[in-house]
Amino acid sequence: MSSYAIKLAQELVRCRSVTPYEAGALDLLESELTKIGFVCTRLPFGSGDQRVDNLFARWRAGKPNFAFAGHVDVVPSGDEEAWAHKPFGGVVNSGKLFGRGAADMKGAIAAFLAAANDFVNVSSSPGSISLIITGDEEGVAEFGTVKMIEWMIANNQIPDFCIVGEPTNQEILGDMIKTGRRGSLSCQLCVRGKQGHVAYPHLADNPINHLFNMLAPVNGKELDNGNVYFDPSTANVTTIDTGNPSGNIIPNSVTAKFNIRFNTEHNGGKLIDWLEKHFNTVGCDWTANWNLSAIPFITPTNHYIDGLRDSINVVTGKTPALSTSGGTSDARFITKICPVAEFGLVGKTMHKIDENVDVDDIDALVKIYKEMLVRFFKVEQ
Repeated sequence: MSSYAIKLAQELVRCRSVTPYEAGALDLLESELTKIGFVCTRLPFGSGDQRVDNLFARWRAGKPNFAFAGHVDVVPSGDEEAWAHKPFGGVVNSGKLFGRGAADMKGAIAAFLAAANDFVNVSSSPGSISLIITGDEEGVAEFGTVKMIEWMIANNQIPDFCIVGEPTNQEILGDMIKTGRRGSLSCQLCVRGKQGHVAYPHLADNPINHLFNMLAPVNGKELDNGNVYFDPSTANVTTIDTGNPSGNIIPNSVTAKFNIRFNTEHNGGKLIDWLEKHFNTVGCDWTANWNLSAIPFITPTNHYIDGLRDSINVVTGKTPALSTSGGTSDARFITKICPVAEFGLVGKTMHKIDENVDVDDIDALVKIYKEMLVRFFKVEQ
């Protein structure tokens, strides 16, 4: 018979909560959390098509406060006919839960709620537990966790430690904790030249030639040697477009996009200054639109991280690596108010067709989260 966590994960997957719609997922969580004594607060931000619903829940009001953060929104399913099981069916087959969000990260949310349910029924701790659940992590992240953090600061709801349930494990449950993330800086660079016939290039000014020189520092480059916490910063061009349908015309302009994933050896402002000085040396007409969507952060090893590693080891027998690899997550916002780490299910299939997780891993994750709660409150007493 399926456990409470697996049944809850199935119900969550069945909610078609593609960003920014919660599609009943937050209603379900609010109902379940209220049953076990959490006080729930819905936090909608934005308006119209950009309106995002979020959920903050807290059990008791005392200190210390342990927080769990996650997102119920998912990426689109793509071609639903290509799935072996319906992407929002929540089907369990051959020991696996299939569906969009099973790995990223409804399975982890269900596991934590199950762990909290077990813990609050036996705990005599004077402390408290908070849940920070957003519906805007897979999108632009304007009206989700970033706004919830502002609300939490204004309402004195500051945790002592937070786990984000992202699917951090690469191959097997217990192999990796994320203790930091790189920053992300994107640019849309437009270079203008002079249109002309390709047979008479001396009468034109090809902006592509200028663009190639301008992109040299970010075209598949490592920007540093990394440091004790991070791999080298990397920069890559992602698109180049002239909008030119003809093969015999030198275009009037060209636009390129590139992204830099950078570690703590850099900051966004200095990267922009460095590149704009380089662009000016090329000697052409250009404009750049920058988007600094994340700054790098690291949670140094402390007793919270040690407690999480020990909890994982007790349940799985593994000692997880501490990593800062991968993309961005909402931990980049939470780090502003408390130490944060990420640990969830195995992420090999996230965002893919037939996304799935082992149901045994969900049950094991419940045990890990519960063990972490026990250790957290024992240490903090």
